[in-house]
Amino acid sequence: MEKYEYGDQDASVVLIQMVDDHDLEGIENEVALIRNNVSSGFKLIAIKVDNWNNDLSPWKAPAVFGKEEFGGGAGSTLDEVVKLCVDESKTYYIGGYSLAGLFALWSAYQTDIFKGVAAASPSIWFPGFTDYIKEHKIGSGSVYLSLGDKEERTRNPIMAAVGDKIREAHRLLAGCGISCTLEWNQGNHFKDADLRTAKAFIWVINKFTE
Repeated sequence: MEKYEYGDQDASVVLIQMVDDHDLEGIENEVALIRNNVSSGFKLIAIKVDNWNNDLSPWKAPAVFGKEEFGGGAGSTLDEVVKLCVDESKTYYIGGYSLAGLFALWSAYQTDIFKGVAAASPSIWFPGFTDYIKEHKIGSGSVYLSLGDKEERTRNPIMAAVGDKIREAHRLLAGCGISCTLEWNQGNHFKDADLRTAKAFIWVINKFTE
């Protein structure tokens, strides 16, 4: 996995984000938006994922669109991410967009090294994920969730459940005493990914620096 770093290299706040080529196109705008809306310096580590459906999915699942199944390789990916989070003087946040947002949320159930989770339009329709939330304890103290207001309007029956699933996740997390917000953005899943991801990171950073 290739790694790209932005922001202040010596900052005590470190943001971890799994990305693809499309995310990288907007990453500098995302970093600028975060910088303009937080008081603390930060470093963002963008990790390019080789195989999106395999490397970010927490367990195997059948294809939802197209023919590519989900390979369940998130565990191996997280092993590599954790190696970047060994400096105990730093505060780490994990976030991402779409399946990377789901990976960020799932990762917080595997470890307590992330202080907050910035899950922008996460693929929380992923089969079995809200059941997983019910049965496990998260290791982060704050979670930002968002969704576009048109994302649940799709003919795909699995993906159409995303609205109900994210409302359920918000309710479950808040019910466990986690500081959790759910923000609705205008548009479908493919609108303003850089802006939505920036808003997610801004919220979790400011949650602890207010």
